[in-house]
Amino acid sequence: QVQLVESGGGLVQPGGSLRLSCAASGNIFSINFMSWHRQAPGKEREVVAFIGSDGSTKYVESVKGRFTFSRDNAKNTVYLQMNSLKPDDTAIYYCNLRQGLGLNRVYWGQGTQVTVSS
Repeated sequence: QVQLVESGGGLVQPGGSLRLSCAASGNIFSINFMSWHRQAPGKEREVVAFIGSDGSTKYVESVKGRFTFSRDNAKNTVYLQMNSLKPDDTAIYYCNLRQGLGLNRVYWGQGTQVTVSS
């Protein structure tokens, strides 16, 4: 089994920064694929960014140039550095891990609230 624990959310003014962390524990495979998702009130959950085991990343257009996804494999921890935050970034942010054959083992964290408001 795998557990994911997010941290780092909070209230920040527009233009500010936050860094989210997601610590994974349990049976973590060396090859895995992690991502951050977010869900704003009244909206569906959407993917924000992906990172592979090799550190390669992809971002949705709305966060490109503002968010940076990184990982520390030795600590089984990933980070989402969020800069130039906007009110539209307000959401619950969830960490996701996929591993196994066909990446069919999927795990979610409990989520951390990010609120961007003046």
